[in-house]
Amino acid sequence: MAPTSVLALLGAVLLLTTGGRCDICPAVRDDVNVFIHGSQEEYVSKVATYRSEPVFLQNAARLKACVDAKLTAQDKALVDSGLEKIYSSPLC
Repeated sequence: MAPTSVLALLGAVLLLTTGGRCDICPAVRDDVNVFIHGSQEEYVSKVATYRSEPVFLQNAARLKACVDAKLTAQDKALVDSGLEKIYSSPLC
């Protein structure tokens, strides 16, 4: 459950540091959705839009493989539930 908490906390921090700008929420929602529910190839492709150096792409693939191996469907549902609360905030 710790990775779930960390991910939710990361999302909250991202939103709080933006000062309530609405442009961050769709980007965060899309990135987190691919991270949690997408395939490894989709996630690495998403990371490549930000950083295309091989070391970043290799680390993204390892991270996604770890998430896929460790998070259960229930963990992913809890992440979705927590993030939905953040996304529905008036600050988002």
